Amino acid sequence: MPILTLTVNPVIDLSTSVDRVVPEDKLRCDEPRYDPGGGGINISRAVRQLGGETLALYASGGPTGDLLTKLLADEQVPYRPIPISGLTRMSFVVLETGTNAQYRFGMPGPHFTAKECDACLDSLRQLDQKPDWIVVSGSLAPGLPEDIYARVGTLAHETGCRFAVDTSGPALKHAVEGGVDLLKPNRRELAQLAGKEYLTLDELRETAAALIARGKARMIVVSMAEEGALLVTAEGAWRLQAPEVPTQSRVGAGDSMVAGVVLALSRGDSEVEAARRGVAAGTAAVMSPGTLLCSRKDAEELYPRVGVVRL
Repeated sequence: MPILTLTVNPVIDLSTSVDRVVPEDKLRCDEPRYDPGGGGINISRAVRQLGGETLALYASGGPTGDLLTKLLADEQVPYRPIPISGLTRMSFVVLETGTNAQYRFGMPGPHFTAKECDACLDSLRQLDQKPDWIVVSGSLAPGLPEDIYARVGTLAHETGCRFAVDTSGPALKHAVEGGVDLLKPNRRELAQLAGKEYLTLDELRETAAALIARGKARMIVVSMAEEGALLVTAEGAWRLQAPEVPTQSRVGAGDSMVAGVVLALSRGDSEVEAARRGVAAGTAAVMSPGTLLCSRKDAEELYPRVGVVRL
């Protein structure tokens, strides 16, 4: 089990489409689609799609938690739920076909007790097999301490696992202070971590390099949407240019990128080649409609087209 993901605030993504989104009128939508979601779960799904081994740990509560488990089983993603008393949340994604605009409605998660927070950490301590990577991704549910990802990082390093983080806000700040092997912020998240509203490409590189010099991260991949990504390590910085593709949906593109990077690293690829794999997987995801993730075929075809320039 090379890659384990932990999702403390998973979600069921309900997606549909309608010709136009207008107020007051009753809108007749197309048949809905239900997908398991949340950062870590999506990363495990994408790892599975890309041909890797994974285990998804996630908090699960009520009938929606049961549905989430069924959806993961249907996709043949290895899973292990962590029972909680609250209801697993749902989100709502609507594609307006007349304009191709996508509307995304996220719901808050259930409130965690201190005991349920401890159960998430205990689930990592009780693993039968040590993973190569522990990946935490996504938002925190109410009641969870802001440093829970930092605590996961401590457990990962105590057991000799590599640790990857993709989150935002205070949870990101705490995790970075504890040290990570792979950090995958987007442009806005890295700027906020630096206390800025916006960072130029040079400023992104300088900020990432400073974190690495302070021992807070070994490898940082900054996702920049259609601009591709920035890779920074102790050896230098590289700009990765994503190939142009038709865009269906950006949902899950960042999660697919993380999956591509971590899977490649677990297989022994260099940091630069792993980042290329990540950009290819993230680009493949935007070619898929709704809340679908990357396909292995698309990711492999896109990989040779990902440009790399050393900065």
